[in-house]
Amino acid sequence: MKSQKWLIFCIAFGLMAGTAGALSWSRTHQRLGQPGILATPIPGSVMMKIDLPEYILDFTSTNVPEPEVVLGYLPPDSSYAERLYSAPGGPQVTATIVLMGGDRTSIHKPDYCLPGQGWTIRDKSVVNIPVAGAQNYELPVARWVISNFYATPDGQKQEVSGLYVFWFVADGEQTPDNFERMWWLGRDLLHTGVLQRWAYISYFAPCAPGQEDATFERIKNLIAHS
Repeated sequence: MKSQKWLIFCIAFGLMAGTAGALSWSRTHQRLGQPGILATPIPGSVMMKIDLPEYILDFTSTNVPEPEVVLGYLPPDSSYAERLYSAPGGPQVTATIVLMGGDRTSIHKPDYCLPGQGWTIRDKSVVNIPVAGAQNYELPVARWVISNFYATPDGQKQEVSGLYVFWFVADGEQTPDNFERMWWLGRDLLHTGVLQRWAYISYFAPCAPGQEDATFERIKNLIAHS
């Protein structure tokens, strides 16, 4: 019995030591990959300038400065961009990009962020958005229907729905699945020594209950032409 316990201890210790060694090796040998989005290097900084398009179809947009809550929440080597798009006949759409630097904690699981802001996730699905270009392709995105309540001036609670559409992209890789992104990040780092520089791209629009499909079509057109 003692010999079995000793063997188990030795195996567990060896695994922990091997994992620690692999992590230490990866930190000292890793290289930061190139982003999978259009971004301009900032001289003397690992951060980059991200340019979301100002005009798309009949949408005009306003650049949104990085909120104070985001400044305090993201690692200092993160890059961030946000634009608010408006067009006649529908709700405004907020587009946001978070680009990680050497700190992989720049990107958090969407399941945590939305409930933390008071939203309930009602439905999750993955859909393809056709994107035309030099080479036409299908962009897989996560399509989440969410809901919340706000207080009206007379003290009543009013329900509001929303569409949250997002995906992750790195150099030569894209996925709407956060678990897959994390798996690929670790795989690439161990196999190549490259820390892929992932970006988290999201689009959000509120809408009245029952208008979710129409709102998604609005977001889909905006994404396809971006």
